[in-house]
Amino acid sequence: MNVQLFIPCFVDQLFPETGFNMVKVLEKLGCNVSYNSNQTCCGQPAFNAGYRDECRSVATKFVKDFQVYDYIVAPSGSCTGFVRNYYSKLFDNSATHNEVKLLRKHMFEFTEFLTQVLGVTDIGATLNGVATYHDACGALRECGIKEGPRQLLSKVKGLELREVADCEVCCGFGGTFSVKFEAISIGMGEQKVLNAIESGAEYLISTDLSCLMHLDGYIRKHGLSIKTMHIADVLASGW
Repeated sequence: MNVQLFIPCFVDQLFPETGFNMVKVLEKLGCNVSYNSNQTCCGQPAFNAGYRDECRSVATKFVKDFQVYDYIVAPSGSCTGFVRNYYSKLFDNSATHNEVKLLRKHMFEFTEFLTQVLGVTDIGATLNGVATYHDACGALRECGIKEGPRQLLSKVKGLELREVADCEVCCGFGGTFSVKFEAISIGMGEQKVLNAIESGAEYLISTDLSCLMHLDGYIRKHGLSIKTMHIADVLASGW
């Protein structure tokens, strides 16, 4: 099965090891993985800030960079959800409409691809400890992803998965929201972290590194022992 990687800005600039771990997992499952080094952003930051024309320019490049019929897999529900749900609005009644339609059909978030396309839940990973899973807004609300990540984590040897209070509540990052409404954003992140700690979790796991970066900032500032991990890093552990 041919898979093209889309590596979001956060992963490319700050957490490249997550991208490599995603490749490690996909290749273990027999996928032929390729990466177009010309790719850039999907355009979501500009769109959310109200810069629709600028977003359309970036999105047009994205469509050109992925003009194939392979699966496109990204370690981000946020970026995947944006392409699926908003590209049709950006390119409505345009010459790019049919290309966008195919693109949206072939794009998947990483855990969604594993569970729904490959039909795999046990990667053979091992991680000893207690963890909780954070439902990132992009994955849960934009892509409808909820059970897949939990199924994958339940098969990780040595890992005890615990649900926490308000696991579906936003962590407070929200892109530019965290800049415009800093105090509210920090308060939301604090509650998310404290809920995780109260459960006894040693790891706070999610599909989106934007959420995890925000939460890890609070954790580091207050010297807390809980660790954040992207689910691709978890699934690549122990083998």
